[in-house]
Amino acid sequence: MGFIHRLALALVIIGAINWGLIGFFEFDLVASIFGGQTALFSKVIYALVGISGLICIPLLFRTSEEEEFGTSRQSSRNLQYGTEFGEEPEFKDINEDSSKENELNK
Repeated sequence: MGFIHRLALALVIIGAINWGLIGFFEFDLVASIFGGQTALFSKVIYALVGISGLICIPLLFRTSEEEEFGTSRQSSRNLQYGTEFGEEPEFKDINEDSSKENELNK
């Protein structure tokens, strides 16, 4: 999740807390801090919270794998089937090496 999405999510959480305060206690925290609902700075905060809500809409459609690994659906189709420890030796090379060792040991 990028910086913009984190900032937007933080503003959405602030907006949700403000709406909770309005719903439960009829207290508008943003308006009380910044001089009322019609004050310019209060309107800016309300607008930023609204824009942040729009930015956070794609978060609803992300899967847990995309959040965990930061991948998109298209990149998960390009699977890499490598081993954990690197390249595996071919068995014919091992057989040739062991047969040379056997000849040397005789």
